Amino acid sequence: MNIIVKSYGSGLCYCRPDTTWERENKDFYSPECVNELHWAPIVFVRICKAGKCIGQKFASRYYDAFNFGALLYCHTPESSEIAFTSCTDHSSLLPAPLYNPVVLENDDNIYEVRKNGETIFSSHGPDAVSDSASFKALIEDAVCRASRLTSLRIGDFLAIELAPKSILASREEGEINFKATYCENESFDMKLIF
Repeated sequence: MNIIVKSYGSGLCYCRPDTTWERENKDFYSPECVNELHWAPIVFVRICKAGKCIGQKFASRYYDAFNFGALLYCHTPESSEIAFTSCTDHSSLLPAPLYNPVVLENDDNIYEVRKNGETIFSSHGPDAVSDSASFKALIEDAVCRASRLTSLRIGDFLAIELAPKSILASREEGEINFKATYCENESFDMKLIF
């Protein structure tokens, strides 16, 4: 199983190993060499059909469920490569349950992420994608882009960053609470511990 990520802005795609998948809502213990945790909010889909070089008009056939989550990037003094910062175990927060894509059609459902109780991202924020048509287009564009170079397989996840990577926590902060909700359900609620 791959976790394929379409990065924000550049639209480039890369793969995270399946060891990065955190699905049990466990606290994240930062490795000792990490000084800062960066993050990006995501919408992700489960691939239900294998494909390569998928055309835009067929993209909706290749995923059957979605949810919102987050990707953590571990930065050390010597790290700058995306491959290095994105391979830490349990740094891909892809929570359950997964939702049927029709749930995305309700524009009243909001994805909100909080750090220590303060909202740091909302899908209805000023710079966010906020309507179902835009999310559908974003997902289907990502399916097409990712399948240009990578074969999509049944069971893979495709994650689309919804905002640029930004600093979430640093070693000086010690411990923070990191929580998200979607559709009035808890997506994740965990501590990030240095």
